[in-house]
Amino acid sequence: MNSQVSNYRNFLCWTYLSLAIVGAIFPTISNIEFIRLYGPGFDVMHFIELANINPAAESLSRDLLIGASSFSIWLFVEGRRLAMRNLWVVILSMFLIAFACAAPLFLYLRERRLIEIDS
Repeated sequence: MNSQVSNYRNFLCWTYLSLAIVGAIFPTISNIEFIRLYGPGFDVMHFIELANINPAAESLSRDLLIGASSFSIWLFVEGRRLAMRNLWVVILSMFLIAFACAAPLFLYLRERRLIEIDS
């Protein structure tokens, strides 16, 4: 692999990893605020109700649901095709943190695996 391609791939890795970190921080801040405003614990049904409270929120919720669903299918297919390790971390982060963390985390792990395969 030439140095220009290597630099590009390393840049992609750092970009994806940075987005995964930001994708963990911002949704977590919002979830903490939700808990602060609506009581102790995390009332999933109330969260879903608020996520569909108006057409704009409903649009974003549906967009996320469809995008995350198709991403999940691709995650399993691509993960198996590339014999990727540690996909459980991505799946866990999708459910416990946010899709905004899981998607770039998967892309980071995928890019690292592609670099490994090319070496």
